Amino acid sequence: MARKPSRLEFAVIGLGRFGRSVALSLIERGHTVLGIDRDPNIVQQLADQMTQVVALDSSNEDALRAVDIMSFDTVVVAIGSQFEANLMTTVALKSLGVKRVVCKALNERQKYILTRVGADMVVLPEHEAGARLAWQLSEPHVLEHLNLGSGFSVAEVRVPAPLIGQTLMQSGLRRRYGINVLAVKHNGKMIVTPPPDYVFSRDDRILIIGADSSISTFCDLSS
Repeated sequence: MARKPSRLEFAVIGLGRFGRSVALSLIERGHTVLGIDRDPNIVQQLADQMTQVVALDSSNEDALRAVDIMSFDTVVVAIGSQFEANLMTTVALKSLGVKRVVCKALNERQKYILTRVGADMVVLPEHEAGARLAWQLSEPHVLEHLNLGSGFSVAEVRVPAPLIGQTLMQSGLRRRYGINVLAVKHNGKMIVTPPPDYVFSRDDRILIIGADSSISTFCDLSS
């Protein structure tokens, strides 16, 4: 089954190592991404890799308004070295009514401040890799994710509603989606390699392995 086209649009502000990783990972997953950085040299370097990339001062509300920043589903503020710019950008985005603002912080103090001024989500780079954040943003049903490389991953997901009450065999996950179930978390217990007659329950979490595209298609069951 082919994955249905994504309608999510993201903007990533600050195209250093972390921001670039988030932006390119989202693009690889088929999403539209606007990249923003105040350094024209960085913008030029990424012009051929990103959907759209512009150079501007992200703390300037007029500049953000000019690129219609309010229309994006999520804006990621990945400015790391200058916390004042990070903070002022976050304030500007929330003032403009951006629906979801995700910020990068270097420590717990910065995380606290960004949360207080309205950031919807704050990540610490030592705990959140760019590619993992991309999964969290575009596939909210994925609880944990491990990138295996070459387009394959292991993911922990909530059992989709259509599978509740079905056995593993009835679900046909391997045949229909090309994924394999490694384990099931049920009532706090881990069932490794569940039997074909295992019946999925509402609060189950399943650990699956497969191609990234196959995992995304499977996650669409929960949408």
